[in-house]
Amino acid sequence: MKEYKVASKPFGLSKNNQRLEDFLNQYAREGWQLKFLGEQISTVVFEREKNR
Repeated sequence: MKEYKVASKPFGLSKNNQRLEDFLNQYAREGWQLKFLGEQISTVVFEREKNR
């Protein structure tokens, strides 16, 4: 069974790529895999196995 998490992308003009990378790596350490990254909106969808 899968579980999903919807999160908001971090904002900020300076170091934007680094902040996004840190944000994604934070969830990856918790076992989440990126499934959707909205280009024009600030939504990110992650997926992982529910019973890890």
